[in-house]
Amino acid sequence: MNSTEWEGRYAANDTPWEKGEPSPGLVDFLRERTDLSSGKVCVPGCGTGHDVRAWVRAGFSAFGFDFAPSAIRLARERTFSEGLSAEFSCLDFLTDPPPRQFDWVFEHTLFCAIEPSRREDYVRSVLRWLKVGGRFLAVHYFIPDRDGPPFGTDREEVLGLFSPYFELFEEWTPRSYPNRTGLERMFLWEPRELCADESSKKC
Repeated sequence: MNSTEWEGRYAANDTPWEKGEPSPGLVDFLRERTDLSSGKVCVPGCGTGHDVRAWVRAGFSAFGFDFAPSAIRLARERTFSEGLSAEFSCLDFLTDPPPRQFDWVFEHTLFCAIEPSRREDYVRSVLRWLKVGGRFLAVHYFIPDRDGPPFGTDREEVLGLFSPYFELFEEWTPRSYPNRTGLERMFLWEPRELCADESSKKC
């Protein structure tokens, strides 16, 4: 799906991925990891901004973006109405240059929304948007579907794509939305030293 098609879904209020709350796994992570140093986080494919606001409530500076203008408009309105401050923009994570690099990239429902043929582009984009020594936190949706979005994936594919470029620190099964219980897996990664420079041939 292209940006026009995603915008059409928002215009038609056909957004089954919109759960009205942030990822439960993210909420638990931010509540339990009280030792995290606050920093700058970006949330690609942020939709209406629930996950962005969760990061802000935890003390982070957050930047959310999506390429559906209606999603960004709603994200800004809802963030303002909750008395929170975050930055939002219309951008394409796979093709647009980052306005700056971030301490954290948080993934939730973007990886499964893109065409599987572009997943290697996705990995390279995470590297472009992260600072050296940054962290990549991901919630992946493990379903078999190949006719998406959402497009299915599994642990083997995720490890195969990311392990050449990232060191895996932790993985676990998070608390999830009721219809996704047992189908999500969270991963905490840091780029390998050889990929700190995105111009590296290895990357």
